[in-house]
Amino acid sequence: MDSIADFLFETGMLSKTPRSGYQFLGSGRESVAEHILRTVFVGYVLCKLDDTLDEHCVLKMCALHDLPEARTGDMNYVNKKYVDVDEAKAVRELTEGLSFGDDIRQSIEEFNAKETPEARAVRDADQIALILQLKEYGDLGNKYSAEWIKFALQRLTTDAGKKLADRIVGTDSSRWWFKDKSDWWINGNSR
Repeated sequence: MDSIADFLFETGMLSKTPRSGYQFLGSGRESVAEHILRTVFVGYVLCKLDDTLDEHCVLKMCALHDLPEARTGDMNYVNKKYVDVDEAKAVRELTEGLSFGDDIRQSIEEFNAKETPEARAVRDADQIALILQLKEYGDLGNKYSAEWIKFALQRLTTDAGKKLADRIVGTDSSRWWFKDKSDWWINGNSR
């Protein structure tokens, strides 16, 4: 139980670990945990759009894909040009004392190998989570987000991921909550 308690405390580091690319975008911030949460929801949606995917596998991989960043931090594309991160060592050390450590390691290795339909869907979910965030920042005036979105779109590999991302890019990020233009916005009256 000690190693499980340690593991659960370690997962808490994900909420304290910033995604580092936003320093180059010039606006925005997000923790690795926030990114993982949105990736899980995108992965769930991709499973609903493609019923050939193993939903349990996709959701587990979405939840675990960035777990090593609790130890390594988040390396953005600029950092990766200059810094070699030993993710395999981080995964080995974070899983070695856990009775279910092999399950975590195998899921992360499957994600990194990009060979199964589930891994490709999770990689798309990871990019779509970024696209959603960038679209929000673009809608708020960040002039660089569109260029970042262009590159993220090129990383997508599944048909469902491409279709979903296309719809996201064409949708105003405030539409879901601001589409009701009733008198509630003036008087605060509920229906």
